[in-house]
Amino acid sequence: YPVMIKASAGGGGRGIRVVYREDQLVKNYENAKLEAREAFGDDTVYLEKFIESPKHIEIQILADNFGNTVYLGERDCSMQRRNQKVLEEAPSKVVDENLRKSMGKTAVKAAKAVNYSNAGTVEFLLDKNNNYYFM
Repeated sequence: YPVMIKASAGGGGRGIRVVYREDQLVKNYENAKLEAREAFGDDTVYLEKFIESPKHIEIQILADNFGNTVYLGERDCSMQRRNQKVLEEAPSKVVDENLRKSMGKTAVKAAKAVNYSNAGTVEFLLDKNNNYYFM
């Protein structure tokens, strides 16, 4: 703990609950499932590690049909209201060159792992210690 309960079919911040203690889990699980069913027609939820005050960093990628994949850069999408992006800043002021390369390589590896082909975005949460987590 803490963990987040999130709707699998979710978006826009709906179907999300933060749980700080075990005794809060069942009630929040039931509420998240209900909201997910009402909002998305699917009550499937999952648990995710809760990151306190994260930065929401997105890495743009391009992948072709021949196995070539590159990352283009990052944008900081941390300015949000009710879990919806308000402003995107590029390049991010919190990402240095070493972190950019590491996150970029991870984004490329993720795209290749699923044989992705197209323009796309790989999203990460960045904690206060510059550890990043795939979203």
